[in-house]
Amino acid sequence: MRPHDRHTSLSIISLWLGFLLLVAASPGSAEESPPPSDNLVREYLDTPDAERADHLLTTILADDRYSPAVVRDLILRPRDYGPAATGVQPNLPLSVGGRPYSFALSVPENYQPSSDYGLVICLHGAGFTGEAYLDRWKPRLGDEYILACPTYGRGAWWNRSAEELVLATIRAVWSRYRIDRNRVFLTGMSNGGIGAWIIGMHHADLFAGLAPMASGIDDVLYPFLSNLRTTPVYIIHGSQDEVMPVRLSRELAAELTKLGYDFVYREHDRTHPMAGGHFFPREELPALVDWMNRQRRRVLPSHLSLTRDASHLDAFAWVRIDATDRIAVFSENLFDGTDRFITDRVYAKLDVQIVEGNRIEVRTDHVLRYSLFLNDELIDLSRPVVVITNGTESFRGLLTPSVETMLRQARRRGDPPRTFSAQVTITTTSSAGPADRPERTEPVKPSAPASPSPNPDLP
Repeated sequence: MRPHDRHTSLSIISLWLGFLLLVAASPGSAEESPPPSDNLVREYLDTPDAERADHLLTTILADDRYSPAVVRDLILRPRDYGPAATGVQPNLPLSVGGRPYSFALSVPENYQPSSDYGLVICLHGAGFTGEAYLDRWKPRLGDEYILACPTYGRGAWWNRSAEELVLATIRAVWSRYRIDRNRVFLTGMSNGGIGAWIIGMHHADLFAGLAPMASGIDDVLYPFLSNLRTTPVYIIHGSQDEVMPVRLSRELAAELTKLGYDFVYREHDRTHPMAGGHFFPREELPALVDWMNRQRRRVLPSHLSLTRDASHLDAFAWVRIDATDRIAVFSENLFDGTDRFITDRVYAKLDVQIVEGNRIEVRTDHVLRYSLFLNDELIDLSRPVVVITNGTESFRGLLTPSVETMLRQARRRGDPPRTFSAQVTITTTSSAGPADRPERTEPVKPSAPASPSPNPDLP
């Protein structure tokens, strides 16, 4: 090799080695900045230990690699579900608030942990158990749904502990099986239908739809129908029903019509040899399942209406009523027909709508403070946000995406499709609050629906 060629070769080699050294030393190299693990985030979301959760949150917030975008992706990352039991599983134990309960479960025999399944929660009537409803539903639901039927005493689904049982059943199934959070339905027959109405209205943001059958609610609860703005309802009732008069469902259908909400009303004239008109005809099930197949929960609707009593001041989709005037408070029976604030329908109400761009308009009644939880899907977080409350501008400014907000809300909600990185809290003057009405800042432990007669339903 000639000296000139040798010198040229050495120069090329030196340049190449220098390039490799620069790449190895660059800030974006894999060794210097490995991608953050999802283990910390997953443990933070799942641990029942509050102190452990606080420690994990501090650790995550101290690591700059956990940006809002990274944390959002980790929260939304599908869980790894292993093999799980299939078929009919009666009397699965479930502890709620230290009290023992059970629920029956039906899982498709060909269940695959890599596929999403719809979930149907079915509430039984008086004199029955959850297991008794499996045979009716299972053949029609096919292989796309998991069916869970909790058992609650005499079927008094209007009780606070029954509400907690329903929510715990949903969480229990979510923890074991791959459920599509946007295809969860709540249904019930007779007393179970009352529960579907009451629990479904308070937690409408969890469900793709409600299907109450042969049931009804007291008209003092009608204001809570406003919560169903984005949650469709499928009502079934027999015209010959002498246990739960059909007028109960007719009146509810009329109220939903006034609101302009989405619902289906099915009134049949069939009778049963033992139950008369108070039963759920098998012939009605195929159309109901077809309706379910078409429904998907609206995760982030631009318009929400919310009515709350003082015992349900928790988040609802992307809003939360934080403090109110003195309003009705439900007790263990989810309302007391003799309480003046209930009979007078004194509830906190909030209507919120993203009307254009980053302008949010809110109207309230008996609300002293509320919070909005936002993300890039609802608004443009790179631009100022304007909040108008009862016709007056109450906030204008930029909202900075926060990893802490995102993680705290994700842990509190347990609902990954709803991930929020920004929060704004508004204090307002109640439109109906005399000075002697004390503010309520915490959810109050709830009194008994003056409900239709809780006679046992029959098959």
